[in-house]
Amino acid sequence: MEPKATRLRRGEGPRGEQEDRPSGEGSTEKDRGLDLVQWTRHMEVVKTQLLEHAQGQLTELLDRAMWEAVRSYPPQGGPLPSTPPDSLSKGREPSPGKRKIFIIRKSLLDELMEVQHFRTIYHMFIAGLCVFIISTLAIDLIDEGRLMLEFDLLIFSFGQLPLALMTWVPMFLSTLLVPYQVLRLGARPRAGGAWVLRAGLGCVLLVAHTVGLCALPVLVALKYQLPPASRCILVFEQVRLLMKSYSFLREALPGTLCARVGEGMQAPSFSSYLYFLFCPTLIYRKTYPRTPNVRWNYVAKNFAQALGCVLYACFILSRLCVPVFANMSWELFSTRVPGTRAPWCLSIMARHPLPGIFMLLLIFFAFLHCWLNAFAEMLRFGDRMFYRDWWNSTSFSNYYRTWNVVVHDWLYSYVYQDGLWLLGGRARGAAMLAVFLVSAVVHEYIFCFVLGFFYPVMLILFLVIGGLMNFMMHDRHTGPAWNVLMWTMLFLGQGIQVSLYCQEWYARRHCPLPQTTFWGLVTPRSWSCHT
Repeated sequence: MEPKATRLRRGEGPRGEQEDRPSGEGSTEKDRGLDLVQWTRHMEVVKTQLLEHAQGQLTELLDRAMWEAVRSYPPQGGPLPSTPPDSLSKGREPSPGKRKIFIIRKSLLDELMEVQHFRTIYHMFIAGLCVFIISTLAIDLIDEGRLMLEFDLLIFSFGQLPLALMTWVPMFLSTLLVPYQVLRLGARPRAGGAWVLRAGLGCVLLVAHTVGLCALPVLVALKYQLPPASRCILVFEQVRLLMKSYSFLREALPGTLCARVGEGMQAPSFSSYLYFLFCPTLIYRKTYPRTPNVRWNYVAKNFAQALGCVLYACFILSRLCVPVFANMSWELFSTRVPGTRAPWCLSIMARHPLPGIFMLLLIFFAFLHCWLNAFAEMLRFGDRMFYRDWWNSTSFSNYYRTWNVVVHDWLYSYVYQDGLWLLGGRARGAAMLAVFLVSAVVHEYIFCFVLGFFYPVMLILFLVIGGLMNFMMHDRHTGPAWNVLMWTMLFLGQGIQVSLYCQEWYARRHCPLPQTTFWGLVTPRSWSCHT
């Protein structure tokens, strides 16, 4: 016979027991149901914590196994490392267990696109963009009697593009030849005073290379008044080549300098350095994991999507931003909006969170996904983790780590880890502050170079507000409300950036300086311009 509890769960208990059940038993079973729900949620939290702990242990184990595998294939002529990763934390180099390890893996969006449900959401997003464009063109047709297919903003932004490309050639040649030649000078035997002379020559070459790479794009942009998109190409290449030069010397030069006196060390091959200059990573390695073949249809698809994002970004700016800031001067430069008590700046900022977040998403998809994946596919570069799931972030610290993994790896390896090594493994807060400072200054320099004026909106938002949010919204906050808060802050931040930079752009055209002075160049013109 079955036990009574089994018969009761199946509803097969004796009739007398069911009829004589007290009326208060319903509330008791309800309490049991609530307890069961709470227990289930608790077990889900425990399961998540156990999985995270197991993943951390497995990652550490795999990293150590890969380190042992690397040890078994030492470079020709180089010393065989004999110290495990854990014992190198206090040595000259950062722990190899924390170095960037490249493996063959797809980009996250490519993995998500394999799921039909996510692919449908992507199709819905494209359909929404098409409807937005069609509706805007239909309104133009009704109001103006013709289609307003204007590409003035696109043509203006990419003006003097051949000059920008010609400027890039000496920048690339300098990066191709100078750092590699400096490494070859250091790889020769250190015998006598000739090595000191070669070291001095290498330092002079590096200084000349750095000064030329920093000064040439600025001089060309100022002399020929390059438009924003052409400037954007130059400044991105300038920063990229500087970061790659540093990574190459930082990774290859210590081994050369550590060679015994009187002996030389074989420098990395020129082909590996040339490959590094084009592959989508800022961390130098002699070899990278490679895919077996090139899918040219995948390359064409990503380039087409990147071009579509550029066209759509120009469409958003020309339809949602340019008419507001170019034609409504009273909203730009007067103290208050006529007929209201609202300041003009708040009125403008309230209109542009959506254009700002659209620009953020388009930049992410066009560059971090399409552009980098296209080059990775052409070069058969295997590690496609250029970003992580930053959209799921519940803290700004996680957002900064996952938004742009390519730049984050460089900052973590050469600013944070090297900073910790210089400080003896202490003062992690100072090393993290150095990362924020370097990143904020470079971001502000890029904006200043592209727009042609100094207006430290990005510097304040990134360094001050972003730095505070990084410490306030830390990784311990995991609830969905924190993800909503992060997205709210992103919407507001992007709206502020678009509004203030557009105001300053048109203020400098409506109110040019009668006499060029230093303070006139660094003082925001939108604060004093009245029309």
